[in-house]
Amino acid sequence: MRAVLTWRDKAEHCINDIAFKPDGTQLILAAGSRLLVYDTSDGTLLQPLKGHKDTVYCVAYAKDGKRFASGSADKSVIIWTSKLEGILKYTHNDSIQCVSYNPVTHQLASCSSSDFGLWSPEQKSISKNKSSSKIICCSWTNDGQYLALGMFNGIISIRNKNGEEKVKIERPGGSLSPIWSICWNPSREEHNDILAVADWGQKLSFYQLSGKQIGKDRVLNFDPCCISYFTKGEYILLGGSDKQVSLFTKDGVRLGTVGEQNSWVWTCRVKPDSNYVVVGCQDGTISFYQLIFSTVHGLYKDRYAYRDSMTDVIVQHLITEQKVRIKCKELVKKIAIYRNRLAIQLPEKILIYELYSEDSSDMHYRVKERIVKKFECNLLVVCANHIILCQEKRLQCLSFSGLKEREWQMESLIRYIKVIGGPPGREGLLVGLKNGQILKIFVDNLFAIVLLKQATAVRCLDMSASRKKLAVVDENDTCLVYDIDTKELLFQEPNANSVAWNTQCEDMLCFSGGGYLNIKASTFPVHRQKLQGFVVGYNGSKIFCLHVFSISAVEVPQSAPMYQYLDRKMFKEAYQIACLGVTDTDWRELAMEALEGLDFETAKKAFIRVQDLRYLELISSIEERKKRGETNNDLFLADVFSYQGKFHEAAKLYKRSGHESLALEMYTDLRMFEYAKDFLGSGDPKETKMLITKQADWARNIKEPKAAVEMYISAGEHVKAIEICGDHGWVDTLMDIARKLDKAEREPLLLCATYLKKLDSPGYAAETYLKMGDLKSLVQLHVETQRWDEAFALGEKHPEFKDDIYVPYAQWLAENDRFEEAQQAFHKAGRQREAVQVLEQLTDNAVAESRFNDAAYYYWMLSMQCLDIAQDPAQKDVMLGKFHHFQRLAELYHGYHAIHRHTEDPFSVHGPETLFNISRFLLHSLPKDTPSGISKVKILFTLAKQSKALGAYRLARHAYDKLQGLYIPTRFQKSIELGTLTIRTKPFHDSEELVPLCYRCSTNNPLLNNLGNVCINCRQPFVFSASSYDVLHLVEFCLEEGITDEEAISLIDLEAPRPKREDRQREIINNSSQILQLVETKDSMGDEDPFTAKLSFEQGGSEFVPVVVSRLVLRSMSRRDVIIKRWPPPLRWQYFRSLLPDASITMCPSCFQMFHSEDYELLVLQHGCCPYCRRRKDDPGP
Repeated sequence: MRAVLTWRDKAEHCINDIAFKPDGTQLILAAGSRLLVYDTSDGTLLQPLKGHKDTVYCVAYAKDGKRFASGSADKSVIIWTSKLEGILKYTHNDSIQCVSYNPVTHQLASCSSSDFGLWSPEQKSISKNKSSSKIICCSWTNDGQYLALGMFNGIISIRNKNGEEKVKIERPGGSLSPIWSICWNPSREEHNDILAVADWGQKLSFYQLSGKQIGKDRVLNFDPCCISYFTKGEYILLGGSDKQVSLFTKDGVRLGTVGEQNSWVWTCRVKPDSNYVVVGCQDGTISFYQLIFSTVHGLYKDRYAYRDSMTDVIVQHLITEQKVRIKCKELVKKIAIYRNRLAIQLPEKILIYELYSEDSSDMHYRVKERIVKKFECNLLVVCANHIILCQEKRLQCLSFSGLKEREWQMESLIRYIKVIGGPPGREGLLVGLKNGQILKIFVDNLFAIVLLKQATAVRCLDMSASRKKLAVVDENDTCLVYDIDTKELLFQEPNANSVAWNTQCEDMLCFSGGGYLNIKASTFPVHRQKLQGFVVGYNGSKIFCLHVFSISAVEVPQSAPMYQYLDRKMFKEAYQIACLGVTDTDWRELAMEALEGLDFETAKKAFIRVQDLRYLELISSIEERKKRGETNNDLFLADVFSYQGKFHEAAKLYKRSGHESLALEMYTDLRMFEYAKDFLGSGDPKETKMLITKQADWARNIKEPKAAVEMYISAGEHVKAIEICGDHGWVDTLMDIARKLDKAEREPLLLCATYLKKLDSPGYAAETYLKMGDLKSLVQLHVETQRWDEAFALGEKHPEFKDDIYVPYAQWLAENDRFEEAQQAFHKAGRQREAVQVLEQLTDNAVAESRFNDAAYYYWMLSMQCLDIAQDPAQKDVMLGKFHHFQRLAELYHGYHAIHRHTEDPFSVHGPETLFNISRFLLHSLPKDTPSGISKVKILFTLAKQSKALGAYRLARHAYDKLQGLYIPTRFQKSIELGTLTIRTKPFHDSEELVPLCYRCSTNNPLLNNLGNVCINCRQPFVFSASSYDVLHLVEFCLEEGITDEEAISLIDLEAPRPKREDRQREIINNSSQILQLVETKDSMGDEDPFTAKLSFEQGGSEFVPVVVSRLVLRSMSRRDVIIKRWPPPLRWQYFRSLLPDASITMCPSCFQMFHSEDYELLVLQHGCCPYCRRRKDDPGP
């Protein structure tokens, strides 16, 4: 640090106080009874201000720059505007000692010998507070909340904005140590408010707002009269009886003298936001200084050490940007850094630091040695085991213990010194002198080696990495490069202020000057770019630049020097430059140039950097071919050109090397067919056809299918043309191709037909199959497209395809629930087994899914199928057995469907009597092995429940008893247990209304019949209604031997008349009713019905004897009283006689099930078909 006097003036009276205008343009001085206003730029006295009658002791400027205040011995305070006009005056009881403006609220504090007052522009009155002692100085905190007062009795009083005392600090010296000057640190970065205190006990102290002292008192050895902080709080100015102004750190460490004066310094201030200082003395002298803080730093490779706040050293790693601060607490005079060593020179000693570890990124330093001795030197250098002091013309080498080991005396002043490396204890120094001499000195050698001598003084030096070249910047700003061995000047460049060799490349250096950075490679022209500052290092692609007080690492692409080498075809050198740092584009350019120059090794390295696998494969293949003995460079270069897109050059080289086929292959691969044809000329037709085919392939790949089709057709590649048309759905084009093809060309024709079939054009596909004569494929086409009429027509012409048509047709019908048609189709195809299997599978599925009405329907279908098959004598017995079995199952499942619905669904569609009849029917009809899916528990449960409801208590009790021996599901257990208990309360008999009547023998049958669904007397099977399951008034009869079905029908149709009964009717009328009574005569009773007589005559016996009727009986029957089940052969027809002709019965003509006519009509209306066989009402009969 050094102070430069800017201007000086002298007033007539002592300078008691100074205040700067906040913008720094004006200076207000208190001198005598006047205020002097100066221009700070040149020291011109602008205007003296008169207003006080006695000596002005103090002056202060408001932070907003609008007004300032002055206090005088005349006990008055005057407020002045920035235009130097007095606007307000107020007084105290004693002389004014100090004034200070609040930096936030602009409240003015004015202090006298006995009190202090607070004035603000908003208030008309001034609030005053008494003081116990004379107030000498005052200062506001940064936030304007507190005011510190310095007393003559050694006490510091800290008051709030209202003047109330909050903290009181008593100094040890008491009244012997008056507080002469105080000031708060203005820094915004400090966590706490810090008060600097200077007393006439000749001490400097620091306090926190709480009153706690920071550190110890600093002894000054003079009486301080004024203390002032720099704007940012980093330094303190202190002046007093020692007739000089001293610069201190904010912690109180003395750094040096600003300016020596001839009398006491009463006041000193720092110009806002600058390094300018003004000093006012007792003799009236005003001095204006500029403080210049020199840069103290050191650099070694990527570590940069510099001084901060005059007492700290910061070491910065230029690559990682890590920083470490070393607090020395004394003025740092010199810094030197080398490898893991750091030397710091302080006023009375030199500290040697070392790194904790050998890690290149380690930033932790520790003290290795202390040399407690005062040294005066111009330059300081540190080595592994020594420090080097430069004093004018002399170099001294000292050990870390402070012993001088050797000394070198130079012929001229030493201008530059640098450690250039070497073994520990034997490092080499590069020294430049003012007389132009450049020397190399080894630490362990007394003799200096003269490298060369030039005519001009040395400013900067650097040696290349190989120690073969030397770069010098002289006093004329010229950069000169020498060959150290030959002493020859290799080249020189103007406008240089510093120079540095690249530590990773021998032939590259950079130098700065004139606001530019210059990079020079070998002897090529200089590449220039803008850069402010001094170059201090060059490592790879990073240039270390010192600008003002900071150093930065600038990333500089090495593109320019790399291209300079490329222009000279110096590929290896260009690669070395590129390794320092270039862009990916530059790497690719280097790779391409090296490849064209057939420097495959360099090209390979460059392509690896840009990760271009395509070119790496090319280089690898060329290297393999070289190993096999190929030496034709034209062929290699042709491959390179083809990869680079220089196709015509590549073709010429292929032709020159005798490989025309490679050129042709290249053009065709690139789809450059026109160039290929030009290259081929009028050559072989086969090659021309091959070209057209490849051109078509290309057109196909680039989504030009129409062009590809035309080319394929012209080249005779019909299959490929058909594939494109088929993939794009061009039916018309496909058909055109198919019609033009010869029928012998089966493969393309077959492909055409396949695509036409896929494209839903069966007509065109059929035409193509016909052209080929492929009838089997035509049949398959009709079947797949379900064009059954065409298929049947073709089957009639060609019976050999019958199976191929009817089997899939039957399967299609079965899948679409058209089972009758499916069976017919299976019959036509002769596939009886498949017909039965389909129905059996459907039946099993229906039972498994509890669709019992569907199961009944499928079993009925199965039975009819078996009956149809039974017409074959070979299978008659087996099929008839299956017929009866399936008929029985159909009846069981049809009835059980109602029971299942009743037990599973919450609402039942059947009445109690119907459910009662169904459960009795099922219980009497079930075989020993209960069919799959039928639950005996549900049947008995339904029977018991409905019997109880209808009054058949005996039967209900029997059903509940039977249930006790079965496994009952959990959900039925509670109901069954409750029913079993409650039935005990009922009578032990059944309601007579429920007892079934046999219409043949008129016998009342029990509800529980051990014989099953037959009469216990005549063994006549009951005929049940298929809906209500009550016993119908029908009696089955058989024909006498010799009577055929046709004759029986004709006899019944004759319907011979019988004598009429002579009935008499008698009407009886009474008070409550009218009765019509039919009275038969004795004669009429003799004309009995022959069939009825036959019934009574044949009834009785333990064996069942069917009713057999003769021709006479048949002739007596009425056609409306007879119901005939006309079974197809081999079954016989069944005849039934209705005994109550007025009660109409309807039989389904398909399944031959009997219904009450009303029930049947209602069910058909509900379902649209027969509830049993699902025959629709509009379908024709069998």
